[in-house]
Amino acid sequence: MTKTENVNKHAELLFDRFPELREESENFHYIYSILKNLFVKRKTLFICGNGGSASDGEHITGELLKSFILKRKPSEEVKAAFEKELGDENILDKLQPGLRAISLNNHQSLSSAYINDVDPLMVYAQQLFVLGEKGDVLLGISTSGNAKNIYNAFKVARASGITTILLTGQNHGLCEKYADAILRAPSMITYRIQEYHLPMYHTLCMMLEEEFYGEEK
Repeated sequence: MTKTENVNKHAELLFDRFPELREESENFHYIYSILKNLFVKRKTLFICGNGGSASDGEHITGELLKSFILKRKPSEEVKAAFEKELGDENILDKLQPGLRAISLNNHQSLSSAYINDVDPLMVYAQQLFVLGEKGDVLLGISTSGNAKNIYNAFKVARASGITTILLTGQNHGLCEKYADAILRAPSMITYRIQEYHLPMYHTLCMMLEEEFYGEEK
């Protein structure tokens, strides 16, 4: 199979398992293309969410920063650099290549200070304002689509040349106003939306891993 076929098989398996998601196929593949181009350019994916969606953001970050399904091998260029600098003390056999992803839910000291000192609803916006660069991508996860802290981060992203992706349900919330791409789960009920989100983002992570670390078979 070609690299493209290996990548696409993951999406087809998702839609075979969850036929109700096939209506989102065009949006799904569009979002995959955004993420693929992001990582080709070695830019950064920022992720934010609240409650269970915050956990989903951490989950996605974990799948991207280390091996997920495939064994990821460092490039020959990286191997040569490590050997040159470390010689016999090379630690590369315990390091795995990854894709640049940062969860904005992680920075507790900053977040608690900003929430206390400035505005709780601007905590993600502040981090993106400082860390984000033109060409990066922000993935906001909100089952209702109405999370004000994500909405504010999306506004910062729009003004900063950062592409926004919204992972949500069928509620058509206010975050859609500043979302460049939207992937909707087929429900308006929070826990059901979250149950769909997991296989959707798992599949995106598998496709990206296949693209960057897979081999033609």
